[in-house]
Amino acid sequence: QVQLVESGGGLVQAGGSLRLSCEASGRAAMGWFRQAPGKERDFVAGISYSGHTVKYADSVKGRFTISRENVQNTVYLQMNSLKPEDTAVYYCAARRYTSLGTARPDYDYWGQGTQVTVSS
Repeated sequence: QVQLVESGGGLVQAGGSLRLSCEASGRAAMGWFRQAPGKERDFVAGISYSGHTVKYADSVKGRFTISRENVQNTVYLQMNSLKPEDTAVYYCAARRYTSLGTARPDYDYWGQGTQVTVSS
């Protein structure tokens, strides 16, 4: 069983930055998803357990960076140049494999979500 604890959401102006953190209790590939009101939960970024492989949604490439520190079992999502359309609840997710996934069914465990609001 993998438990996930997220932190770091908040309110920021367009063009600003936020860093989300997710502490995981197990050995797993990790990902970040987001869900805006009335929309599906979409993949944002994923990282393998080793950290050697990462993948991003096209909408965040060049602005967001996913990283991890396995000693601390923590995954980060650095979000720069934020836009109002980035506003959503962001979820940390883990899967029972060390290779990353990019779809919601690839992940087995989910955090409680953290709100990110970007004002224009």
